[in-house]
Amino acid sequence: MKMNHGKKTSDESKLSAKSTAEEKASIRCQKYKNGLCDNCLSCMAIRSVVLAESPECKKSEDDEAREELGKKQAEKLRETVALLKSKVPYYSRLLKDIEVDDIQSIRDTEKLPFTTKEDLRCNYPFGLFAVPKEKLARIHASSGTTGKPTVVGYTSGDIDRWAEMIAQELEAIGVTKEDTVQVAYGYGLFTGGLGLHYGAEKLGATVVPISTGNTAKQLQLMQDFGTTVLACTPSYALHLAEAGKDRGIDFHKLPIRIGILGAEPWTEEMRQEIEKAYGIKAYDIYGLSEIIGPGVGCECSQRQGLHINEEHYIAEIIDPETGAALDYGQTGELVLTSIAKEAMPLLRYRTKDITTLYRERCGCGSLNVRMDRVTGRSDDMLIIKGVNVFPSQIESVIMSMPKLLPHYNIVLSKKGKLDELLVQVETELSCNDGAIAADNLKRNIMDITGIAAEIELLPPKTLPRSQGKISRVTDLRYKTV
Repeated sequence: MKMNHGKKTSDESKLSAKSTAEEKASIRCQKYKNGLCDNCLSCMAIRSVVLAESPECKKSEDDEAREELGKKQAEKLRETVALLKSKVPYYSRLLKDIEVDDIQSIRDTEKLPFTTKEDLRCNYPFGLFAVPKEKLARIHASSGTTGKPTVVGYTSGDIDRWAEMIAQELEAIGVTKEDTVQVAYGYGLFTGGLGLHYGAEKLGATVVPISTGNTAKQLQLMQDFGTTVLACTPSYALHLAEAGKDRGIDFHKLPIRIGILGAEPWTEEMRQEIEKAYGIKAYDIYGLSEIIGPGVGCECSQRQGLHINEEHYIAEIIDPETGAALDYGQTGELVLTSIAKEAMPLLRYRTKDITTLYRERCGCGSLNVRMDRVTGRSDDMLIIKGVNVFPSQIESVIMSMPKLLPHYNIVLSKKGKLDELLVQVETELSCNDGAIAADNLKRNIMDITGIAAEIELLPPKTLPRSQGKISRVTDLRYKTV
């Protein structure tokens, strides 16, 4: 005989929900004081609402909604595969053994080939475009500092959908047409500035397109224009806060209330530091130029992960070493397939970003898959003395120690055949207090990473500041003199 071990059956749960409803009805029903009547409209409404909120009913509704979304994604995926097979020679070769009808569900993405940044470089400049050049409305590209730049194209329809997507995300975190949005992401070939610009305009907000840099002007306009929303990288937000403090600006007296921060990994501790400096709520936004730009995912008011826009993308997590698909709740490399882009859809693009996906309904009501904040990149992972270490782990330790400033650098070198780890951190502490803080930092880094680090405390404003994406790692181990 099967035992329930204290768990309620579905029928028992419904009876329990009904009992709860009847208890509530004694207050609301004017005719029957001890329970629900059979035909009173208010009592019938109470019964239906409470029963609908039972875990079994809610789970069934969520499963049905996820199934319906999956069908729509699969149909868009088939259309995308058909487009790439017919219009992009590179994909035609890769997909020669795959028929469109082989795609019956989004699980079938595993049948499709991966796309990497190297594939974009090998097809430079326009080899992955699925539309003729006359249908392109815009071209963006990376800086190409490590080789040929990666080039991405957009039709006018792509740009409209991009703006609408970001507008919806801004609305979800409380941005309205009454806000003034200061966009301090870079404009130009970088997608960050223009993506947020078009999205904020689509929402009806006022946009200040200042781009990155020119810190003094940023602070002046923030005060003079009454900026309420700041969009920039987390590291630049810290730099602006520091510069403003030096000029005697009290951000808590300004109308600024929201920060939209992304384009680089950042920790929860850094979020708290930024929120404390400005008196705002800071939200994480995620994107990458190869897919479309910012807006692939964004936090909502709950800040329990970034919602992936599943009308536009299919998200997967894979083992970064083997490429094997991982289940929801497991940490690995994020892979994205664009299913609504016209100019340059990509199949299973390996982002190199390390995160985790979740399917459960968010507190905001959305069923879109959520992803954790990116903890680092698989190609940024440091192997020190045989131990895998992400810079974000060291950052979280530094940011948890209030007497240290949020400006640091990680230096790797060799002493003989052994790796050496040096962590440089700015502080305003005196020599004696600094020595104690350095010992505590060394111990905390050892606890988190298992690595013994040397600590160098520096005076404030010693380390360089970033106006865009910041690099906090200097690896000297393999450099030749």
